[in-house]
Amino acid sequence: MKVFNFGSINIDHIYRVNHFAKPGETLASDNYQMMLGGKGANQSIALARAKVLVQHIGRISFHDEWICRKLQKDGVGVYCLQHVDEPTGHAIIQVSDEGENSILLFGGANKGFTESNLAEYLSNSRPGDWLLMQNECTHTADALRLAKQHKMITALNPAPMTDEIKALPLDLVDYLIVNEIEAEQLADTEGLTRDQPEALLKHLHQHYPKMKLVLTLGSRGVMYKDATQMVFVPAQKVEVVDTTAAGDTFIGYFIQQIITGHDVKTALEVATQASAITVQSLGASASIPTLQQLIDLGAIHA
Repeated sequence: MKVFNFGSINIDHIYRVNHFAKPGETLASDNYQMMLGGKGANQSIALARAKVLVQHIGRISFHDEWICRKLQKDGVGVYCLQHVDEPTGHAIIQVSDEGENSILLFGGANKGFTESNLAEYLSNSRPGDWLLMQNECTHTADALRLAKQHKMITALNPAPMTDEIKALPLDLVDYLIVNEIEAEQLADTEGLTRDQPEALLKHLHQHYPKMKLVLTLGSRGVMYKDATQMVFVPAQKVEVVDTTAAGDTFIGYFIQQIITGHDVKTALEVATQASAITVQSLGASASIPTLQQLIDLGAIHA
């Protein structure tokens, strides 16, 4: 079984600051790093480090061949990776002393996909393979339809959340993975807020009864709901350095656990432990743990 990850690839410019820059303020940074990022690339790396067969469907500039080599080194398949004249997407990231981040994103090459590109790549899939998507690339609706034509399992992480998400054929999504803010925006109902996660899940389930819903709650943990069960797993208490790739790590390891036949509660526990490791280091893809690290911690049995 293979995961095709149709997702963004960005170059992250990370600045460590004691507070986020305010309008009109010039702020000195304590540290600077340039790293491979983008929700798509991060999730592909998380899947690969979890020993999942993953092919990344993405676009990068001809000038950034190092990205291709980096993905290959991590075990990500790159035969669906296009090299184009457009600039690679990039992000300006401020990381505060509290470990929170503020991100300015430029889509670049991530915005240049066509339906014919996706049709070509997904023609290599088999029934039961997965298609993972975020919301930093174009033609997401076409990707969903093509995936279902090929009888794939679909997972959507609608980040960043936009109004266009509500126009997608969400009935074609098997797994929806959202944080509190995204769930609140998607539910779009008066009187229901992110402080009511169980109610949010029930509301979303009423609208999408066949969907498996995963709601991440940051420092509180994660909740899951499908047609038969509601599951809660608390977050681990760790010292937070940088939350940038925590959600992407969670998604990679959650899918790995589901693919390898584990129950939902186990999948949530393993994914939560993996994301707890991620937040203790600075950077995006560099902070994502390997399967061996989780085995050594006892979170996964070899």
